[in-house]
Amino acid sequence: MSRYQVRSAIPRDAMAIADIYAAAVQASYKDLVPDELLSSLFASKRQGYWREAIEMGEPQIEVAHEGEQVVGFVGYDRSRDPKTPSTMGEIWQIYVTPTMWSTGAGLALWDAARDGLEDEGCTHVSLWLPLRNERAMNFHEVAGFKRELTTARTVDTGGVKIETIRLARAIG
Repeated sequence: MSRYQVRSAIPRDAMAIADIYAAAVQASYKDLVPDELLSSLFASKRQGYWREAIEMGEPQIEVAHEGEQVVGFVGYDRSRDPKTPSTMGEIWQIYVTPTMWSTGAGLALWDAARDGLEDEGCTHVSLWLPLRNERAMNFHEVAGFKRELTTARTVDTGGVKIETIRLARAIG
């Protein structure tokens, strides 16, 4: 049993989500992009962005919390990739406060997203990750995701080229 509870995000969670996103992006991308670019990676996803996403329900956002403290979040919905079937879901983002990495919060969030996607009729789920983000790659591979080698692509992030790949797995 997890020490974390997971629930649907509410508008007052927007600031905590923005803070978690900023801290996790800085920690997980620090070896992938120059320091001066790190702050711009999360600049567009401030509190207002997350409040609007929560209110619009796209993506669906759930938060992991311990007591009153929100420690992570997951955003998921149908796949945004072209030509995927309607039964393909996607983890749009999943982040945990870096000080809480490896404590079970990410797993609790993944379980909640999987259940939510299954409730929507999805049979498979995918996500995109930078190839060099070894921590995230390991987490998702342990959760049963497999790399789809033919999907590798280069994404330009503020002038920095990042190699990404799609991972996927069956939900059931």
